[in-house]
Amino acid sequence: MTETETETGAKRYCAGLQCGKETSSELKCPVCLKAGIDAYFCDESCFKDNYKSHKATHFKEGEDGTLSQDAYDPFPKFKYTGGVRPQYPLTPKRHVPEHIPKPDWAENGLPITEQRNDRMNKILIYKKDEIKKIRKACMMGREILDIAAAAIRPGITTDELDAIVHEETIKRDAYPSPLNYYNFPKSLCTSVNEIICHGIPDKRPLKEGDIVNLDVSLFYQGFHADLNETYYVGENIEKDAINVVETARECLKTAIKQCKPGTTFQELGDYIEKHAKENKCSVVRTYCGHGVGAYFHCSPNIPHYAKNRTPGVMKPGMVFTIEPMINEGTWRDITWPDDWTSSTQDGKRSAQFEHTLLVTENGVEILTARNKKSPGGPRQRIK
Repeated sequence: MTETETETGAKRYCAGLQCGKETSSELKCPVCLKAGIDAYFCDESCFKDNYKSHKATHFKEGEDGTLSQDAYDPFPKFKYTGGVRPQYPLTPKRHVPEHIPKPDWAENGLPITEQRNDRMNKILIYKKDEIKKIRKACMMGREILDIAAAAIRPGITTDELDAIVHEETIKRDAYPSPLNYYNFPKSLCTSVNEIICHGIPDKRPLKEGDIVNLDVSLFYQGFHADLNETYYVGENIEKDAINVVETARECLKTAIKQCKPGTTFQELGDYIEKHAKENKCSVVRTYCGHGVGAYFHCSPNIPHYAKNRTPGVMKPGMVFTIEPMINEGTWRDITWPDDWTSSTQDGKRSAQFEHTLLVTENGVEILTARNKKSPGGPRQRIK
């Protein structure tokens, strides 16, 4: 038995999001210990540095000192704008096998190589062998998203969807790109109803009439893929929900039609916002599309609103995402106290669709395209 193995033969890993290394330490979180959960930390310093994120996995302590396993709102004093509430505790960080190649943030949460590349502000042009690997990663991303989407139903929790995405990703010897990216605690982003993006999977069950966005990203053979779709939960969907979802779907499709060598990234926002306004919707300005491939996020930045001033012209070999976030009401957003979840300021619904795209000599290739068996798809608007 090695020094990092338990008596049962299983390896022991630090519970800290900024660590996650194998450890032989006997230091346990006292709150988890009380709940009968083994959460080990390398040392006291590691425990202190990681406690803020780790405590999201804790059960709620009652006035009598007992721990309840019931779901609870960790931010009861926060003024939410809509009906969605976080449901803690979060499940512990899911393990990625040692043999799977990982991005640098898997260890401590910091994408150092990505940060260094950002200083260059250069749009990458990929070679044929690199494009082949990116295309493979994108095909895998589509497979994983479709598997998770097929599981959507009233009653399933977003954490259960995260578990599906995590297991399907590591099954393909890939790493779920969001996991520990700036300490994001999950392998999938799930954004329900008024949540614009970066929703953290938790114990909240999906309900009949909800809309939910699943944002899947993975790292395979040194390259990232990125895609997302918004899905209807159940059959009883309000007409305003259908309108915002279908408008978002159409906005992405409209933008993709413009993509070819010589098109500026700046003009995509004009087409997107025009279509959104025609359908009485607005376009989020805080978040944008981005280069993807060798890095999870890199140049170019691609705003989705009109009259933006982003630089850059499309050239063959460029790979990037377009991912318009379309709101039923105002375009303005607020962020929850978890420092991740972005919600509409007025509490009305938001929908998003995203593809990873490759500029070709004559146009564009949708690397994350749907296939005939992909779940979801458009619904007819209700008049």
